[in-house]
Amino acid sequence: MTEELFDIVDDTDNVIGQAARSDVHRSGSLHRGVHLLLFDSAGCLLIQKRSADRRQYASLWDCSVSEHVKAGESYLEAAIRGAKEELGVDAHALRPLFKFRMEYGPNDNEISVAYEGEVDPARVRFDAEEVGEVAYVGLVELSARMRRRPQEFCKWFLEIMKWHRRRPSALNVLQRWQ
Repeated sequence: MTEELFDIVDDTDNVIGQAARSDVHRSGSLHRGVHLLLFDSAGCLLIQKRSADRRQYASLWDCSVSEHVKAGESYLEAAIRGAKEELGVDAHALRPLFKFRMEYGPNDNEISVAYEGEVDPARVRFDAEEVGEVAYVGLVELSARMRRRPQEFCKWFLEIMKWHRRRPSALNVLQRWQ
C-alpha cells in the first residue's frame, strides 16, 4: 500500500510542499488535520476509543473523528472522508467551529479545523481497525470524566473540549466561525 501524502504548510496555513506521512512526522513538518464533534438527537457527543492496535494513543478516548488531511484535500473533504472511513456515516452537514494550531506530540505539529454536526447512532458502523468502541456521552458527564481521569483521553481532545466549554486551553486558535 502506498504511503499517504500530506501537504506541508507554513504558519499561515499556505501549502509549501508535500511529503509522505512518515517523513512529515519524522521531520516535525507542519501539516493539517480535522476533528469532528458529532452529537445525537439527545445532545450526547459520540466519542470513540481508539483501537488497541493503533501505533499512537492506543485505547484512548478521542473526538468523534480525528483525521489527517491528505495532500490536495480541503479540510471539509477530509472531515467527510474521515467520518465515512472511521464511523461509516455520511457527514455532509458539518459546521466549522474553529481553526487552531497545536503540537500533538513529538514531531507532530498541525493546523486543524474542528467541526460540529449530527449523527444517527443507528447508522454508525465503525472501522474496528481504527476504533475500539464508541460511546454517547452528555457534555456534563464527559467534563466530569475528563477531570477525574484525563489520562484516558487524547490530549488534543481534552484541549478541544476545554475550548468548547469556553475554558482556557493549549490551543492556539487562529480563526473562529462560532
